Amino acid sequence: MELYLDSANLKEIEEGFKLGFLNGLTTTPTFMQKEGITDIDGTIVKLSKMVPVLQIEALGNSAEEVLAEAERQLALGLDPKKTVFKIPVSLEGVRACKLLRDKGYLVNVHLVYTLQQAYMAMQAGATYVCPLVGRLQDQGHDAIALVEQCVKAVNHYGYNTKIMFSSVRHAEHVRNAINVGVHTITVPLKVMKQLTENNFTTLGTDQFITDTRLMMVRVKEAMNSVNPTVNEATSISEALIKMTEFNFGAITVVTKDGLLKGVFTDGSLRKLLMEKGRDVLNWNLSQLDYREPISIDANALLNDANTLFRKTQVDTLVVTDNGKPVGMLDIQDMKL
Repeated sequence: MELYLDSANLKEIEEGFKLGFLNGLTTTPTFMQKEGITDIDGTIVKLSKMVPVLQIEALGNSAEEVLAEAERQLALGLDPKKTVFKIPVSLEGVRACKLLRDKGYLVNVHLVYTLQQAYMAMQAGATYVCPLVGRLQDQGHDAIALVEQCVKAVNHYGYNTKIMFSSVRHAEHVRNAINVGVHTITVPLKVMKQLTENNFTTLGTDQFITDTRLMMVRVKEAMNSVNPTVNEATSISEALIKMTEFNFGAITVVTKDGLLKGVFTDGSLRKLLMEKGRDVLNWNLSQLDYREPISIDANALLNDANTLFRKTQVDTLVVTDNGKPVGMLDIQDMKL
């Protein structure tokens, strides 16, 4: 099934065709007017150089006028093998289709709302026949059934015509198009972006990325660049100020030689206040008893840190290098 982008927004078009596998672009005068485009010919020429196949409108009150307009546009420098002229279905429209096809030009008969209209376009040799699904559904019609009937007609009678599913409003329309076997679909970029989205895929991908990171990244590469460290001679009140400045809920306490003594946390403070009262704020950190700090070497893998987090149920690990604290690894640092 051919995949076209449906747009006149240059940024969208550039973004969409970076995918590398879109077959072409469909656009309309209405799209261009909404984008504030006034130089239609200049825009058409520019678009023709950006996309593999360009489908543009050829309007006229008679078949001859439509043909003249198509040839005028080709004279701008368009490649007839890469340009499809869109013609609204009507008696003059299908006659114009035949005139253009006799000259070897590519034609999309669009604004199709009935099987009879589609049949006339097929009989006239249309390269594409384009029912507007979203618009039909807006009017309460079974648009999917119409598209399916068009596909069956092409297959049954052997017409050399491709049914294009257009007026796409959401990702479900794309699924409908695939199910009924259309030959071509034209999709707005916002819908196209949704086609690869799935929550389970996202969760699985995130897990793969996380697990790969655990096996490849070392603690020193993931830890916060801030090293929240204070000397044991520091008062508790001053330590609190430092914790606030460092934006950490814990601070590493070191000896005068810079060796690891312990970790003072906001939890430690709450416990002291409950047991000793406000006077503890004037104590020095050297007056406190510390459990052996839970630490990890800076060169260890995050996988080791992850195991330690799970085993100890702490939120922060002291990171050391040759026995000296060089920073802290927060459990949030394990995430990207």
